[in-house]
Amino acid sequence: MLDKTVDDAVLGRPVSDEKEPVTGAVVAVLALAGIVVALMQTLVIPIIPHLPEYLDADAGDTAWVITATLLAAAVATPTMGRLGDMFGKRRMLLISIAIMIVGSVIGALSSTLIPVVIGRTLQGLASGVIPLGISVMRDVLPKEKLAGAVATMSASLGVGGALGLPIAAALAEYADWHMLFWVSAIMGAISAVAVVIVVPESKDRAEGSFDFGGSLLLSGGLVALLLGVSKGSDWGWGETTTLVCFGVAVVLFIVWAILELRVSHPLVDLRVAVRPQVLFTNIASIVFGFAMFAASMVFPQIVQMPEAT
Repeated sequence: MLDKTVDDAVLGRPVSDEKEPVTGAVVAVLALAGIVVALMQTLVIPIIPHLPEYLDADAGDTAWVITATLLAAAVATPTMGRLGDMFGKRRMLLISIAIMIVGSVIGALSSTLIPVVIGRTLQGLASGVIPLGISVMRDVLPKEKLAGAVATMSASLGVGGALGLPIAAALAEYADWHMLFWVSAIMGAISAVAVVIVVPESKDRAEGSFDFGGSLLLSGGLVALLLGVSKGSDWGWGETTTLVCFGVAVVLFIVWAILELRVSHPLVDLRVAVRPQVLFTNIASIVFGFAMFAASMVFPQIVQMPEAT
């Protein structure tokens, strides 16, 4: 191949770009994985009003079918990114997709609350696919192709979310609700096979150890916070149990921040996070993310309410 390239250059013929098809395939496969993960996030939204009936539980408890996924995603995004730097981004990408498939199968085979919440938690752990995919692109793609590839990967979040709602609504209308999880498992399997075939492993590795303390404190703080938010209306916002949850969350987040500032290889580099460019970008992302999830979760429930309301 090298001789052919040299001959083409010497004779004045256009030098063929052998990387172009590979580049396109890598971007397409990673974007597909991102779409699958984003689709999984919105897959159960159309059936939220029916979950108490399907799972024989009250609405406050079935809300954890959504909350558990978001909680797992919040922890998985920095955790999987760090593990990918240490042990291989493609490897952790495949592990993330495999976890999502396992969670989807658990949900597909379950009809009670606890197993479905466990399945949705495992699905949420796949959210690390997005940062891992961007990291793989940074390592294996030519620099001139990187900006467009990252933009495509980022756009997969919106595409997956947009596709998830109508697909889920159609399945919920014309098929058993368990099909939502089977579809997620099948699409996850397809994306995993595509990653194995197309995406190369990055040889770059980060030094240092994994921040287990930071991961546990972040997880605990988020669990306490979301438990108080999700159950506060049932327990009472001024009740001791609710206030204890919020208090524990505040304490854990403070301890977590102190730890992250002291360890040499933190799960989240807070010094970078408070830089104006990063801080204001993250604030804007939180605002838009809140608006997007609020719209996608509230409107489907409103339009399914009885006409009299």
